[in-house]
Amino acid sequence: MKRRTLVLTVLMVGLTGLGLISCSGYGGVSSYLPPSHLQHRVLASQGVTSTFSFGGLRIIDAQNDTLTPVGELSAGSSPGLMAISPTLAVVAAFDASSNSVFGVSAVTESSLGTVHLPGPTTSMVVPTAAPLGYAAVPTATINGFSFTGAVDVMNFTSGTITSTIAVTNAQTVVSNKAGLQLLVFSSDSDSVTVLNPVNAVPPVDTSCLTTPPNSGVCKIVTGFDRPVNAVINGTTAYILNCGAECGGIQASVQTLDLSTLTPGTPVPVNGATVAFLSGSSLYVAGNGTPTGPLCSSIASAGKTLATYCGTLDIVDTSTMTDPYFNSPTTEIAITDGYHDRIDMSVNGQLFVGSRVCTNIGNVNNPVGEVRGCLAIYNTAKNSVIFPPDNGNVDGLQSFTQRNIEYVAEGGFLRVYDTNRDVLLINDFVPQGTINVVGYVGDVKAINFY
Repeated sequence: MKRRTLVLTVLMVGLTGLGLISCSGYGGVSSYLPPSHLQHRVLASQGVTSTFSFGGLRIIDAQNDTLTPVGELSAGSSPGLMAISPTLAVVAAFDASSNSVFGVSAVTESSLGTVHLPGPTTSMVVPTAAPLGYAAVPTATINGFSFTGAVDVMNFTSGTITSTIAVTNAQTVVSNKAGLQLLVFSSDSDSVTVLNPVNAVPPVDTSCLTTPPNSGVCKIVTGFDRPVNAVINGTTAYILNCGAECGGIQASVQTLDLSTLTPGTPVPVNGATVAFLSGSSLYVAGNGTPTGPLCSSIASAGKTLATYCGTLDIVDTSTMTDPYFNSPTTEIAITDGYHDRIDMSVNGQLFVGSRVCTNIGNVNNPVGEVRGCLAIYNTAKNSVIFPPDNGNVDGLQSFTQRNIEYVAEGGFLRVYDTNRDVLLINDFVPQGTINVVGYVGDVKAINFY
């Protein structure tokens, strides 16, 4: 009881603090300005390169897409992946060079603290305004224990891992709105681990490893096909079954009732590793197989030098049907690679990004076809554009008051005009690129606009 009371108190303090900030106009509502004196701010994580020897989080003025004279916020030498709270008050940035997560206050533009992880992570969440986060660490080990893999509970104020919850090969973590329920996905698994982190017993909780698991902390739900991710809407989670792409059988979308932990009937899709929910439409991207289908087999792929393509499905969540499945004449072709970035602009342009895709041509010497890991789907016209760029897509950020999208691709920060789905060219960004020095590994808006 004392442990639970302490955690809930921390959450309430964070929420109370946010309320005070909101009343003062944080997010551009009134006259509140942070230390940078900017109302429209974006953070870009900049890592080291062969010609750039230090990193950090760079503050960008998103009103005119320019770099600010404000110094970088400390986040190690190679920050990349970022996670942000729904309130935009707390940002977590993972530094690959030290396996550390740097907590930053978007309100004060200062450090909250640093937490060292026992291994690298590709998935973090900061579910509330409290300075608490969760990281899936697939290689995590603890002396005296035999497990490999865990979800680490990070307290940025104390700079410590307050609890390590053992989950074998934990790869991805997704939180519900309140942060009281976590879905954890492990590689090469056909189950979903559901955690109640408030009940975890520090410093190391092995509830998931007991037979049966301690249901107060951990419940393991079976009946899936290589699940890798989820989109949560209220008490319904749309589980993305990777299927054959991840060593399983068939890619699909499958509901999970978070109240009863009852899985629904799988709806087959062409591929499923990442998704975006807009109204009753769930946009689902993936390859479906280790390579993806031949581009020549999909009409919408057009003429391309790429051999394999990924696919985009649109599942109607009101009927749980997918008219695009196994229909080459209507299937929506996107770039190949492992799809793990997706976002929609305010005017309905869906940006889908992947990593380790097939790069065509050279953006620095454009001759003939040039494409990388980005595809843009126009939801109104049912058409796809493959922008002439190269490299992994590491971050996407849309805005509610501007028809633009920030895209971190190939280490650069591009600015797209979503009215035309081309790079924005003006006096501020004459090349359509914000010139952040170093490799841009992610991008997050820290104001509502």
